[in-house]
Amino acid sequence: MADSIFTPAGDGRFTPTEHARGPWDPRALHGGAPAALIARAFERVEPGAELPIARLGFEFLKPIPLAPLTLTTRIVRKGRRVQELAAELSADLGPASEDLVCRASALRIQPVPEDLPNNGSAPPEKMPGPEHGEAVEYALNRAAGTSLATTGMEMSWLSDPWEEGPGKVWMRLRHPLLPDEPTTPLTRLVATADFGNGVSAALPFEEYLFINADLTIHLWRGPQGEWIGLDAQTLLASGGIGTAESVLHDERGAVGRAFQTLVVQPR
Repeated sequence: MADSIFTPAGDGRFTPTEHARGPWDPRALHGGAPAALIARAFERVEPGAELPIARLGFEFLKPIPLAPLTLTTRIVRKGRRVQELAAELSADLGPASEDLVCRASALRIQPVPEDLPNNGSAPPEKMPGPEHGEAVEYALNRAAGTSLATTGMEMSWLSDPWEEGPGKVWMRLRHPLLPDEPTTPLTRLVATADFGNGVSAALPFEEYLFINADLTIHLWRGPQGEWIGLDAQTLLASGGIGTAESVLHDERGAVGRAFQTLVVQPR
């Protein structure tokens, strides 16, 4: 079995391993895996890598296949205080054929000065640490075998993973994103953030689809460490739009929020 989520294939190409698989289709990836791969690329874009990333957005245009992927990035807006980055991920579907499967963007921005007066605002309450949770092997599709949820992530649950509704869990990657390369806290956070709709599943997986068509992350500060916490809830309005919202934590406290727009329908 592979010991990383992806393997490099040269010239901006990457091959997903079985640890990148998602819950909905055994031939498709979990959104957190390619999102983390794109976040890794955004962190490396020059000039401007010294600016912290404040926002990340991913549009999953179609299921991302368990196939070789080509990733390109560019700077859309240059600046010393604000930069906008863009990325495209395409799947290799055979000889001379590529299919665009994901578009992404990032906003890098000058950090808030450290000497501002305290105006009384505070982030959400800190979650109890991962040592207070219960280690559970959890996946929406328990028969999926190898996947990002089953073999790619270690989980420590603060809530009951089998109970429908809001959920709290700590996660950390069991394997590096790429072999022989340290995985950064930001890529760990992005891989975890895409689990919000599963952690807070409001409908039974066996009867309904609730697939996220996008993922947007707003950060208050850069994450630290290996463990990332999700305090997630799904909001469904009959005849309206389904969303999942998560407060993202590291062991120091809340670091930002993630939002997912859901495609909800009976199976």
